Amino acid sequence: MPAVQALDLFSHERMETQLELFRGIFDGLPTGCLITDAKGIILYINKPYGRFLEVDPEACVGRHCTAIVPNTRMHLVAASGRAEMYKTQRIKGQLLVVHRIPIKKRGSVLAVFGLVMFSDVKEVEGLAKKLSILETKVKLYEKELLALRSTRYTLDSIVSKSRVMGELKKVARRAAASAFPVLITGQSGTGKELFAQGIHQASDRRVYPFVRINCAAIPRELLESELFGYEKGAFSGARRGGKPGKFELAHKGTIFLDEIGDLPMEMQPKLLRVLEEKEVERLGGRVPIRTNFRLIAATNQDLGEMIAKGHFRQDLYYRLNVIRIAIPPLRERRPDILPIARHLLRHAAEESTLDEIGLSESAGKALTAYTWPGNVRELANALNRALAAMASDSDQIEIHHLPFQLTRRPQTAPGSRPPGIRQIQATAEKEAITSALAQAGNNKTIAARLLGIHRTHLYKKMKRHGIAP
Repeated sequence: MPAVQALDLFSHERMETQLELFRGIFDGLPTGCLITDAKGIILYINKPYGRFLEVDPEACVGRHCTAIVPNTRMHLVAASGRAEMYKTQRIKGQLLVVHRIPIKKRGSVLAVFGLVMFSDVKEVEGLAKKLSILETKVKLYEKELLALRSTRYTLDSIVSKSRVMGELKKVARRAAASAFPVLITGQSGTGKELFAQGIHQASDRRVYPFVRINCAAIPRELLESELFGYEKGAFSGARRGGKPGKFELAHKGTIFLDEIGDLPMEMQPKLLRVLEEKEVERLGGRVPIRTNFRLIAATNQDLGEMIAKGHFRQDLYYRLNVIRIAIPPLRERRPDILPIARHLLRHAAEESTLDEIGLSESAGKALTAYTWPGNVRELANALNRALAAMASDSDQIEIHHLPFQLTRRPQTAPGSRPPGIRQIQATAEKEAITSALAQAGNNKTIAARLLGIHRTHLYKKMKRHGIAP
């Protein structure tokens, strides 16, 4: 056989092989496709389209496309040379979504390729719904993350004149430069969250979320799902698609566990594992999720005493208590009382669009002399009550504007021993609670708000002082 003839045979066989390959590809598509020449004559129909049209694909070859699909535009695309993408076309009673693409060589149309993208426009509607749901979820997550990232306070926001607070702010700045856990302790209302936010803002993590969760405010049965999240169908009432937990949301940022002393015992080993492994597992999930977070915890309880009573794990305490910031109560840093009071009054004036509000000398002395069992929260409450008692044309708080317990002097019999500081504190706290309950009509939620403490803490204090519920 001559060499040229053998080469032609080889080329023919290779072309046949390629054609078989292309037929296999097109016939294997889940949707229909149609190819015509530049005049609209059918060159090829794949098997799925033939089944849909109820025609024999091979018998259609050589016929004009309008003879098989009366409302087709394949021949019009061949004439115009312009592609038509994502167009709807009703065929055999069904509304389809199709592409019509001209195949060109040196500017001239050689053929037109038609492809059914969706066998029914309802598929597009379903896809659009899914995309809409996903877009809504993304917006919700963005909104939540923006709220989580919107810390309001820096370390400079902490108003103080006392030496001890100045030292604590130095400790906080050093803590911000590291990634070690921080444990902030102090009575309710001393400003633990201010320090937590300030540390976050002073750190390299400030552009990432600051996620706060109050361990005392969330019911025990919901706390695990809040901390670690859950997968779709993990429990009855679970959100479709699941929900990320606070540790996931805090990725690259800071998670602040407030009232860590109220964390249930059964949750403590799970928290310890997350701190050690830096990964969480959602409820109903099987795959651990890595998360890079910085932990700050706070409590108004004595964790050492809780450990002795078996109410807090010692190993968890050691993981939390790497950097310690112990905020003293307001009565132990009296130089801070008037600066904080004036700061709160400026803030109240700005919110109420009032002129600057001052403090008389006698009112300032009364504020400084009081023991403040509720700390800064109680101070803010006392100033708000004083503002409410002021005349509309007044621009200064006088001593008679202050709540009764701030101005009453304890009576001591001549020659008797004055009461100890603990007794004075307990008496003042009991009077403050009794006054708040009376003002709130015995509504515990309102009374707790007036005192600046959580309702659960109010119940504990009422029990301690023997105040009937």
